Amino acid sequence: MKRAIGPLLRIDVDERTATTEPIDDVLERFIGGRGVGTKLAHDNIPFDADPFGPENRLYLTTGPLQMSQMSFTGRMSMTTLSPLTNGICSSNAGGFLSRNFTGTGYSAVEISGSSDELIAIHVTDDGVEFEEVASLAGATVPAVSEHMDDEHDLEPDNLVSIGPAGENQVRFASAMTFDSRAFGRGGHGAVLGSKNVKCISFRGDSTPSVELDGDVEMSVHRDAATSDDMKRRQGTTAGTLFINENYSVPTRYFSEMGFENIDGISGDRVEEKKYKKGSCSVCAFACKLPTRDEETGLETEGPEFETVFSFGANCGVDDIVAVMKSNELCDTLGMDTISAGNAVAAYLASEDEFGNADLVHELTEKIAHREGIGDTLAEGVARAHDELGVENWSVKGMDFAAHDGRTLWGQGLSYAVSNRGADHLYTSMLVLEYGDLENETLDGKPELVIERENHRAFEDSAIICRFSGRHVDEAVYEGLLEAEYDELLSVGNRIVELERHFHNERGVTREDDTLPYELDGFEDALEQYYERRGWNDDGTVPESAFADEVVTS
Repeated sequence: MKRAIGPLLRIDVDERTATTEPIDDVLERFIGGRGVGTKLAHDNIPFDADPFGPENRLYLTTGPLQMSQMSFTGRMSMTTLSPLTNGICSSNAGGFLSRNFTGTGYSAVEISGSSDELIAIHVTDDGVEFEEVASLAGATVPAVSEHMDDEHDLEPDNLVSIGPAGENQVRFASAMTFDSRAFGRGGHGAVLGSKNVKCISFRGDSTPSVELDGDVEMSVHRDAATSDDMKRRQGTTAGTLFINENYSVPTRYFSEMGFENIDGISGDRVEEKKYKKGSCSVCAFACKLPTRDEETGLETEGPEFETVFSFGANCGVDDIVAVMKSNELCDTLGMDTISAGNAVAAYLASEDEFGNADLVHELTEKIAHREGIGDTLAEGVARAHDELGVENWSVKGMDFAAHDGRTLWGQGLSYAVSNRGADHLYTSMLVLEYGDLENETLDGKPELVIERENHRAFEDSAIICRFSGRHVDEAVYEGLLEAEYDELLSVGNRIVELERHFHNERGVTREDDTLPYELDGFEDALEQYYERRGWNDDGTVPESAFADEVVTS
């Protein structure tokens, strides 16, 4: 089986030390990316750790495909104990970081401890340097990039940075790269903030060589370059009108299931503002959305569909420029647009202020700086809803994405059982239910949810973009990774079990696999899910499943 190559770099920011160790056994079993990050987090983060404590650790990991020149591979993974969900959470970001990361020669980097001073960490193939950066306290993400360019000749694609939101430990703060690409859901930026790490840079010329099947690699690259997929023009907003008309776009803090003014924030409106092509490293698909409003001069990248939902429909805002501004504020301040938008929507619901775009922008800034009501909203919907007097639209601490489980029942089941909470990308059941699969039923869904969870887990370990779906099927995966598809699913299964076991040790059980709405047959489907996974009736992984697990700590 193909896997990432290179040792683990352990960085202790308290002691200001850096050591390396081989992890070939972990790479051979878990490929790279999310799998390796999850294994290392499971074995090295104490089960009773505080997400904001020095005992928490954060892992940046790459996969074998980042050592190639194939489209859809300009991504990498970040894993930590999430301050939003209180469990292991992996996120991946696109851009250009991955090739600079592999250039250092490492397959994984661990950040542990907590620094007394605000620092930047510079990782090269020659070693690690620590830089005190007190002058960057409170700096936005672009300001960090400007400083690193001026002082070290480092570009935004060399960097992982946090903005004010990360420093202030907003529970859904993002770690940012390339200024506009986010390790978004779960609060990874807040973990870096708790460690007083403002920025990590990567640069080197020591990328390990991983040989892929040339015919398969070229086929994928050619398909990406010639595809007529609408996402190349409108990103994920290409489906906005279709979803609103046929399924649901949650609206006005989930109180409605369709937005009457959706056209004002649709994919067509986004495309009208797009002024050039954008891509990730070596990718010919070029789906990114550099947008500009000529009247105001506002420039951003996006918004994608999830931001159109969270800061648009869910806030009752129907102006694409207003949503673009929300998107840019989140990128600049370093926050996940889904959680930030939902937190703002919750406040608008409590004050009956839907549609007030100026208030939306004011609240977004207050959240990042934890000013006034922003301090409450910075805790996220699950922790803030009681004070606001609104419903708790979250699972395991993570608030919902746009794809509505009230009309996509398999996606709803996925939200409930997901180790990451109400995140749509954990399975992407929505892909099937927007297609030919009957959506308003749970019949046959538990088995599909399991297969999709396992598939996404190994996919996030390889690491390959979700947009590759039409171009990378089972046979292509087998050719790229030199393994049978069932073997790859087994790797994914192990990753999901490791996440779940860690969460069980922190008290997560069946009671946490729930939804804020009812679906017919949900309890039966939940039992089928546990049975097919070989888990206990209470949603815990049997200890016998870990009897032969090798601990890496």
